[in-house]
Amino acid sequence: MKKIVECVPNFSEGRNEEVINAIADSIRSVKGVTLLDVDPGKSTNRTVYTFVGDPKSIIEGALAGCRTARAKIDMRTQHGEHPRMGALDVCPFVPVANVTMEECVEISKEFARRASEELGIPMYLYEHSQEKAYRKKLPDIRKGEYEGLAEKIKQPEWAPDYGPAEFVPEWGATVTGARFFLVAYNVNILGTNNQAHRIALNLREIGRGDGEPGRFKELKGLGWYVDEYNMAQCSFNLNNYNITAPHEVFEAVKEEAAQLQVGVAGSELVGLIPLEPMLKAADYYIEKENLFILDEDQKVKLVIDRLGLNSVSQFKPKERIIDYIIKEEPNEPLANMSTRKFIETINARSSAPGGGSASAAIGAIGSGLGAMVSKLTFGVRKFEEHEKTLRKIIPVLHNTTMGLIPMIDADTNAFNDYVEAMRLPQKTEAEKARRFEQMQEGLKKAIRIPLNTMRLGNGAWDMMKECANCCNIASKSDLQVGARSLELGIWGAYQNVLINMKDIKDEKFKSETLQEADSMRLRAETYCKEILSILDERSK
Repeated sequence: MKKIVECVPNFSEGRNEEVINAIADSIRSVKGVTLLDVDPGKSTNRTVYTFVGDPKSIIEGALAGCRTARAKIDMRTQHGEHPRMGALDVCPFVPVANVTMEECVEISKEFARRASEELGIPMYLYEHSQEKAYRKKLPDIRKGEYEGLAEKIKQPEWAPDYGPAEFVPEWGATVTGARFFLVAYNVNILGTNNQAHRIALNLREIGRGDGEPGRFKELKGLGWYVDEYNMAQCSFNLNNYNITAPHEVFEAVKEEAAQLQVGVAGSELVGLIPLEPMLKAADYYIEKENLFILDEDQKVKLVIDRLGLNSVSQFKPKERIIDYIIKEEPNEPLANMSTRKFIETINARSSAPGGGSASAAIGAIGSGLGAMVSKLTFGVRKFEEHEKTLRKIIPVLHNTTMGLIPMIDADTNAFNDYVEAMRLPQKTEAEKARRFEQMQEGLKKAIRIPLNTMRLGNGAWDMMKECANCCNIASKSDLQVGARSLELGIWGAYQNVLINMKDIKDEKFKSETLQEADSMRLRAETYCKEILSILDERSK
């Protein structure tokens, strides 16, 4: 699996387009790095860059941006609304896929070492990369900002972790480390900067600085006025969206603003956001408003609307949600074929795709027909009494269908693995033993795939039966075909389990698998008959 690390350097320049673009170009030029977002702010005089790459490339990308900033940014003339202490103010590394936090800690340390040695700049570690408790948090390290750094850096307890313990006027100092995904989130206030700041103080973790904590943990915040938007903002950093989520902050800001009789006009996400907090927000509003929304795309649209994420600029999910940006399309050539091409491929003089792939496709059609009938019944005035039941049925049948589709290709791929094992050399005893072991494993995989097809289909029967009891009887034939197709898909997968089982030598595996498969086949027969009987009785 590909390792993906995110880097989100914040450079202290948000107005000079030549400098902003030069830094972006230098990052973009590094092989293995993908620059996802460049978000400059004129009032803050700060630009947030977001890029991803493998562990080695991500270091090179951060260094490339750092070199350009060293040549083009002079902190002696830099001013803006946002707190800062260096030309590259902060450079966090975030684990995204198949990378641990510990690996990101080592990445940050290697970046700090190389940047300090090459560019002669002080580097501080923070968050997971910092062992000293008093300097783990960015605000503690940055306290006094650039203007106070000349004296602060002389103090032994504030000596940098890497680089010279001396003030570099044109640069300042940089903070780097490994951290959880930080969400930079601003809520728009139709009031003054003082009112926005009052709200932020009440919500942020440290509160108003009087020893009394604010309402939310892992939340930093302040208020300011943004000239380019002609309104104030509560500006927040959410250090851990699993502890404090954006929608929780937004709703709390509305509460606080109402007490001050101040309007709230949507919100703004700075940079990128993972999909997870967006879906959590969707779940919150769906439950709060008793909505029924199944498609992920619609859930995201709901959150964009409820949080007012289009208030400052258009929020484009494919450009702002990191999961969508880095998503690789699944390797599913069969499932992505047209119906005609898929049937023609099965019709060809080739053993794959065969019965296993066909069974998965037929099973998916079966549960899909159940989902279709349920969706067509839902929302019809005549069937309002069944709405609660249909809300329970539809997600199960929908998800079963979506789960069975990848099994179409998975079955063919499993068979291909077995064929590859058969081609292994068998001249020596060691080669014969390895070939036998690989063939046995290939057979087990070829069994597990159709077995999983059976399991997925098996999980749909209760809801298919519920659908038969309450669906629009005008769709009787659709559900009849659905029940028969789901049963056939399970039966076909069962036959694929049996045919591959005869050469398995692991008796325990054989016994346990056949017992489970037999149980699911019999259950499919029973449920299919019951569903057909229910539909016949209802149509009389």
